[in-house]
Amino acid sequence: MPDGVGSGEPTHDDKRQLPEPRLTRHWCGPGAAGARGPPTQVMTEPLPDARSSPAARRDILFRAFLAAFLMLFVGMVLTLLVADLMYPKAVHWRQALTTGRAEVWFAIRLSLLTSTITLIASVIVALPSAYVLSRFKLPGATIIDTIIDLPIVIPPPVIGLSLLVAFGPKGFGIDAFLEGRFGFAMMYEAWGIPLAQFMVAAGFCIRALKAAFDSINPRLEHVARSLGCSSWQAFWRVSLPLARNGLIAGAIMTWARALSEFGPILFFCGATPGKTEVLPISMFLNYSEAKIERAVVLALIMVLIAAGTLISFKKLGGKGYLW
Repeated sequence: MPDGVGSGEPTHDDKRQLPEPRLTRHWCGPGAAGARGPPTQVMTEPLPDARSSPAARRDILFRAFLAAFLMLFVGMVLTLLVADLMYPKAVHWRQALTTGRAEVWFAIRLSLLTSTITLIASVIVALPSAYVLSRFKLPGATIIDTIIDLPIVIPPPVIGLSLLVAFGPKGFGIDAFLEGRFGFAMMYEAWGIPLAQFMVAAGFCIRALKAAFDSINPRLEHVARSLGCSSWQAFWRVSLPLARNGLIAGAIMTWARALSEFGPILFFCGATPGKTEVLPISMFLNYSEAKIERAVVLALIMVLIAAGTLISFKKLGGKGYLW
């Protein structure tokens, strides 16, 4: 009997007619990533739907549980915004922009002017300060960090009250000195608004700019100095260009922080209509006079400014660590 006939084994011709098994190429063993050798072929079967497994269902429930807290807070914020948008009627907007036009536009102009002055002063102080904190090891660094953070974390009215005491006659008498020597005062005057804003915004700006410098590898500056650059040249030609977006984003948020200041201005400069009436003070005055509609209109103006500021911040790659 010929080989293979009646022995239960397929002949050479029969083997070629048999259907090929389903094979899946799995790279493992010698054929793993980066290794040499042929891939291993193993038999596989269709995998069950991963979403139907108990582990997958638990994972979905876990994510939904955590996301519920996020959506709860987002919903609360949206509820407040919708309430503000629905409260003033069209007539209230017209009144605010016609009969109260002078007051509203004065508050907007004064707010933009003082917050811009505060931003310039804050950047002048914060830029070298942030670089020093980011690059150098200072003695008493913990104490310095604490002092910088104090104006950020303490209640804003405390800043205003402290300024009032320091500039007053029972403090250091700074206001009397300025008025007698230079002819202008800071207490209860518009001149004091940038100072009240600066005391909070400067520390915030230092933290924001320090975060930008921390994101740059110091070795790049060392390489620049090894190629002949001085420390000053390495700072201007390497550090600042690399930190540009972070610096601009920090400056934008500092400006927004100064624009929203209320407590320090109220205590140090007062709430005088047409004199120290920035947007938050104007909203407070209208609320005190039971002009709720106009106060809400002013609040919405500040919300629009804040939204534009945040969009600019995100476009420049700003991160949440600034808060």
